Amino acid sequence: MKIAFQGVRGANSEVGIWQYFGAEAEPVGYAYSEQVFESVLAGECPLGFVPVENSIAGNVAINMDLLYRQPVTILAELYVPIRHCLLALPGVKLEELKEVYSHPVALAQCRPFLQQMNLEAIPDFDTAGAAMHVAKWQKPEVAAIAPELCAEIYGLEILNRNIQQMKVNITRFLVFAPASQVPADLRQEKTSLAFTARHQPGSLVTCLEQFSRHGLNLTRLESRPIPENPFAYVFFVDFLGAPMMDDVRDCLTEMSRSAQFIKILGSYPLAEPPQL
Repeated sequence: MKIAFQGVRGANSEVGIWQYFGAEAEPVGYAYSEQVFESVLAGECPLGFVPVENSIAGNVAINMDLLYRQPVTILAELYVPIRHCLLALPGVKLEELKEVYSHPVALAQCRPFLQQMNLEAIPDFDTAGAAMHVAKWQKPEVAAIAPELCAEIYGLEILNRNIQQMKVNITRFLVFAPASQVPADLRQEKTSLAFTARHQPGSLVTCLEQFSRHGLNLTRLESRPIPENPFAYVFFVDFLGAPMMDDVRDCLTEMSRSAQFIKILGSYPLAEPPQL
């Protein structure tokens, strides 16, 4: 089965795809998140797989915005441990390195290691792309910070594993499909929705209070600006429960009195973060 993701071979997204779907998966990489959603809506790939939040760096804004704006539905979530590895050409020693390429977030998460080794950090488009470039350039003084999978794909050698400062580093990914392609037997234990509040005093508080009043456990609350409406915000909420439950149905009904707009992004099986 083809599953669309953003990045090149070896990206953490591909690591997650293999972890969730196993050998039957056929990961298809795209340069931009927008293209991932376009490929799913066009039927090129039945499913999309995107990161939405990291335990250190926070939310992935572009993917949250696309889930809100595009006619897709979340089908599953997955937590993937992020393990940054230092990759170089075969035979290269650590003391030979001068420059390290990777995504800016990965470089920031590995800053103490890079400073200790006196290595220059140079931003690249993504982690796996940096590994691909190191393999292509064939310069012994250049390395990449990337997932372990990249060593196998690009013929590189792992000089050091888990070089990030915070060893507990987890990214949450979501599987999505066109809104019309939700399986009838999908287990619904957790729900993601987005809403905007009416421009009235207390409307946001009233919306959020409904979850507590109806006994629903919030697991996430984020806000994102609405570009076409300056200084207005859309709020993203995850909670335990599903729309067919009476408490959830009543909660959404009460919310609608103070909300300007509510969109259910999906109801799906609950996944537990790994214990690291």
